[in-house]
Amino acid sequence: MTANPVGRRSSRLPVVLILLLMAIPLLAGGYRLVTLAIGVDITPENVRFFSSPVPVVLHIVGAALYIVLGAFQFVPSIRRRHPAWHRRAGRVAFVSGLAAALSALWMTMFYALPASDGALLQAFRLIFGWGMVGSIVLAFLAIRRREIARHRAWMMRGYAIGLGAGTQAMLLLSGELIFGKPDVVASALLMGAAWTLNLPVAQWIIRGRPLGPIRLSRATASAVG
Repeated sequence: MTANPVGRRSSRLPVVLILLLMAIPLLAGGYRLVTLAIGVDITPENVRFFSSPVPVVLHIVGAALYIVLGAFQFVPSIRRRHPAWHRRAGRVAFVSGLAAALSALWMTMFYALPASDGALLQAFRLIFGWGMVGSIVLAFLAIRRREIARHRAWMMRGYAIGLGAGTQAMLLLSGELIFGKPDVVASALLMGAAWTLNLPVAQWIIRGRPLGPIRLSRATASAVG
């Protein structure tokens, strides 16, 4: 029996859409790593990265791994046919997601606040950063208890927050094209709106799955967790 090519394409569609959404942040992160490696002129906007590069490197690498590996977790055929890969990728995504979120929190709390940011954006970053950490930890605890539906739900919520960078790029670009360059408050509101917008979308997807403590058999749990 041959596989349905339409089914294969539709199952890969989420991966394509996620990578397109995150193209700008991933490219920007790669550019930041290159500038840190080769060195560029120090400006008020980038001095914090050169004075303390480890957090930003951890954030960029962790976020890239989390986003790319997480995108492929949406493909049902991979989860069914390659459970060992799903388990290993999930472990890497867990660590990289925490690294991305915790390094972002560190930068928010300890980097000097640039003029283009403000107290409101700093508050949003703290709220959603801790929300991402909490979601990933709750997902880990759920899979340890073999509660697969709850694990997927919390991982999806954490992943939705992680995708905020892509939604922010779209909203900021659209807002600037329509209304002109936003000020500090408007920029913060648009970035906060991007994080907020992603969560209802994730919840809408989750509602198609049971959220009760559905438990796996021991053999299945060892394959996915």
